[in-house]
Amino acid sequence: MIHLVCGSTGAGKTTYSNELSQQVRALPLSIDDWMVTLFAPDTPPQMSWPWIEERVLRCERQIVATALALARTGVPSILDLGRQRADQRRRVAQRAAEAGVGVRLHFLDIHATERWRRVEARNEQQGETFRVKVSRPMFDFIEAIWQPPTAQEMSALDGVRVAA
Repeated sequence: MIHLVCGSTGAGKTTYSNELSQQVRALPLSIDDWMVTLFAPDTPPQMSWPWIEERVLRCERQIVATALALARTGVPSILDLGRQRADQRRRVAQRAAEAGVGVRLHFLDIHATERWRRVEARNEQQGETFRVKVSRPMFDFIEAIWQPPTAQEMSALDGVRVAA
């Protein structure tokens, strides 16, 4: 089983994934960890969306391949990939289905005002789940591309809605 966690910036995906990993005894795989570890040292002075997206897609492919390898050995995983758009979530679910692995979507449905408050606090405190400072323009950019799962997507992926 692959648990696919989605929500926009500041929804609490990493915290939720870590808690879920204890409940279902699964390995959490966070794209933020991969991106920071693999690419932060090489970040150009003027980052661009194409630069980020190319690396995100590389990480996603490897994370999903790792999750599928784990599933073949009976180990469930939790994918904390962000997955802002329906086509991104569908792509992951399709790869899992082709491998005969079940997917459950976990949608963290948190209002934007609360999420921005959380981001500001995380930026300031730089606690356990802090990976990179998120500016207001970055937050707003992600908000513009964020597509919450529809009822149909939730049904198709055995979805769980988490609200706070």
